[in-house]
Amino acid sequence: MNFFIEVLSQIFGGSGFAALPSDWRQVVMIFIACVLLYMGIGKKFEPLLLVPIAFGMLLANLPLTGLFNAPDAASHSVGFMWVLYQGVQYAIYPSIIFMGIGAMTDFGPLLANPMSLLLGAAAQLGIFTAFLLALVLGFSPAEAAAIGVIGGADGPTAILTASKLASDLMPAIAIAAYSYMALIPMIQPPIMKALTTKEARKVKMSQLRVVSKTEKIIFPIAVTIFVILLIPDTAPLIGMLMLGNLFRESGVTERLSDTAQNALINIVTIPLGLSVGFKATYDKFLTFETISIICLGLLAFCLSTAGGLLLGDLMYVLSKGKINPLIGSAGVSAVPMAARVAQTVGQKENPSNFLLMHAMGPNVAGVIGSAVAAGFMIKVFGG
Repeated sequence: MNFFIEVLSQIFGGSGFAALPSDWRQVVMIFIACVLLYMGIGKKFEPLLLVPIAFGMLLANLPLTGLFNAPDAASHSVGFMWVLYQGVQYAIYPSIIFMGIGAMTDFGPLLANPMSLLLGAAAQLGIFTAFLLALVLGFSPAEAAAIGVIGGADGPTAILTASKLASDLMPAIAIAAYSYMALIPMIQPPIMKALTTKEARKVKMSQLRVVSKTEKIIFPIAVTIFVILLIPDTAPLIGMLMLGNLFRESGVTERLSDTAQNALINIVTIPLGLSVGFKATYDKFLTFETISIICLGLLAFCLSTAGGLLLGDLMYVLSKGKINPLIGSAGVSAVPMAARVAQTVGQKENPSNFLLMHAMGPNVAGVIGSAVAAGFMIKVFGG
């Protein structure tokens, strides 16, 4: 009997249950992971990424798993999640996801209305404002730059920037970025109504011109050459984004385009989400820094929306009422959700209004803009 009790005692003593009470924050993080799983599954908030991120967070805070152990020459062992994380560490996963985004994206609306580029640029306002505020709060320049990129509303870009500039802050930055992307239908409409007039929101825009196949093929090649020569650090994102789009538009790589926008992007999403979640350990996540990042991220996103809208208001005035300023809100990088929100708000004011394709121009411009802004930050603060 004593032997049986001693064996049970040894099993329990070596289990995670015995190690769990060592720090109450582990229990809190496990609870937070379960809440995020509920948000992803029950509320459908960005489930394709929130579910693996939350589950990775759950695994990271269960003790004694060894999943993130670095390579050990003596035992010839390595943690499973350590291996997966190298795809984040070396910017592999975000770049592949950008290839898939490029394959999904039609740059036709941007080519049909090049003025959309200005709206996409204006919607990066939140990135640089949040960067300055983060400096004021005591973050290092590199950390502040990574936090500011949340304002671009682009998860892969935020993850890549954080992996280069502030890897310890990556879980908070990634969760903030994807949470605000999921909440776009709640966050943007009040800002849109506050910064535009009812009359301006009713404006019907003229139909976009038809963009030729040749233009669509030349565009990704030209953007790749110009942007990467200008800011070489944008190569992982811009290069893969434009390669994916070339697969789509060339007309000779249908299988590659289909793989990039479906199977490949889905496969990569799983290790990316797990890797991000696995960095959210209790000792790094439950800090004042995390709360600050979440607040700064929300402010950055709101200011980016406002920046696009304010330039939209100016265009509305200069065009003598021909441009609906609502399309400026789509200048953030959340494709196509931000464009759909602009369509929804515009149609509530005028049921015959169809802004979706007009809003897609600033929306895809925002993808390019956020990648360029991130490349600039990495170039300046990446050491």
